[in-house]
Amino acid sequence: MLKGLNLYKNDLIAGFSVFLLALPLCLGIAMASDFPPIAGIITAIVGGLISSFVGSARLSIKGPAAGLIVITLGSVHELGQGDLILGYKLTLAVGVVAAVFQILISIWKKAVIAEIMPTSVIHGMLAAIGVIIVSKQVHVMMGTQPTSKTPFSLLSEVPQSLSSANPKIFLIGALALVICFVWPKLKKTALVPASIVILIAAIALSFYFNIQKEQTYTFNGQSYALGTSYLISLPKQILSAITLPNFSQITSLTSIKYIVMFTLVGSIESLLTVCAIDTIDPQKKKSDLNKDLMAVGVGNLISSTIGGLPMISEIVRSKANIDYGAKTSFSNFFHGLLLLCSILFIPDLIQTIPLTALAALLVFTGLRLASYKEFIHAYKIGKDQFLLFTTTLAVTLAFDLLIGVAAGILLKLIIHLIRAKNLKSLFRIKLQIHNNSTNQTIAIQGPFVFTHILELKQLIKQSLENDKKLILDLNRASFIDHTMLEKLKTLKQELTSNQLEIIGTEQL
Repeated sequence: MLKGLNLYKNDLIAGFSVFLLALPLCLGIAMASDFPPIAGIITAIVGGLISSFVGSARLSIKGPAAGLIVITLGSVHELGQGDLILGYKLTLAVGVVAAVFQILISIWKKAVIAEIMPTSVIHGMLAAIGVIIVSKQVHVMMGTQPTSKTPFSLLSEVPQSLSSANPKIFLIGALALVICFVWPKLKKTALVPASIVILIAAIALSFYFNIQKEQTYTFNGQSYALGTSYLISLPKQILSAITLPNFSQITSLTSIKYIVMFTLVGSIESLLTVCAIDTIDPQKKKSDLNKDLMAVGVGNLISSTIGGLPMISEIVRSKANIDYGAKTSFSNFFHGLLLLCSILFIPDLIQTIPLTALAALLVFTGLRLASYKEFIHAYKIGKDQFLLFTTTLAVTLAFDLLIGVAAGILLKLIIHLIRAKNLKSLFRIKLQIHNNSTNQTIAIQGPFVFTHILELKQLIKQSLENDKKLILDLNRASFIDHTMLEKLKTLKQELTSNQLEIIGTEQL
């Protein structure tokens, strides 16, 4: 009895801490996606109160993610054609259909498809998302309205926005950004999320500058405006926030494009998060990817039906959940419950949060995704990986996310085809199998690359079902790509030495 109470005590503490982190992020992600701010909180509430009990990975936190801002924003603008309310409702319909596909993928047990995504392509995609987020949110942080739409043009407008920035608004945003960078380095304050410090400081300054009142002020000879347009806006009643999808354009090519993007990118990012969280789980319990995708799919179906953003298993909040001592999925439930309570009981306080502070949080997130360290890491791995990374990044910025990822994967296949000189060998492992009473030895004799990951997992599964140890002999493999090396490292961590032994490479 006491042990059970202690277990839920840890989850309540973790859930409360994640709630404090999630509140500004949910609002900021919704705002950046051109969804109503309340939509971000609706998503996290559904992710906490419902997805927690549908098979969600034990320590993952479900909610809106910065990685999907680009897709959501693009969908709203392309489908709405200038009408943001229409675009919002049409995007909800896209979210509903994408959620159905996520549920079907989980039922068909195909969630493992995320594991074959080339690592450098994924990092290139995330870096591009980071650049796009920064290019848009840095102007919000300065209290200006840019005229450009594309990432490169928006970045070129930064000097102009800087010269015309609203001083009081920019001060709040700049302070928030500084806190993002400095606060985590202060070890004694590690238990207090930087987002809470930002909220306290930003709300205090919003009262000090009296932003709630429509007014103008003069600074350095220039006149600037303040008012509620610089603050978060919530509906007076939560039920009025419920918005139904509009399916009138669901069969259009634009809708189909975004259904594919939400399904693939959302699923892959979510599943990769679960895999990453499994590696830092103190109890080292392995999550069922298909069950977690089912939880995400069901959550997305409900969230999109009532006006929320698409959700995933989100990495920042999930890692914080572990750091704060979560033990079970009840921490995700408590985080959702507390978000519900916040919009029911303190909506007036939430509406004093300056948009610039939320923009600063997103700029910080974008800078981390597109950090120079990502470029250095890709280059150190190898020139081919750097080429994949930069190609995915550049094509995504020039066109869109789906084309960027497709370009990265196509380039990787072309590189492997040049090396292998045999298209068939890229999709079928060339191997020899030797069996005895206790072991099964698989000797790889050709290329061993990312397209072979699912076949490898099937071979491992068969060996384990036959109660045999699998010995993977790579001595005669013609080449092994980076994605496969990363997967082999993960498998070595997941399986015991009595289940899997890998010989023939010093890179593991």
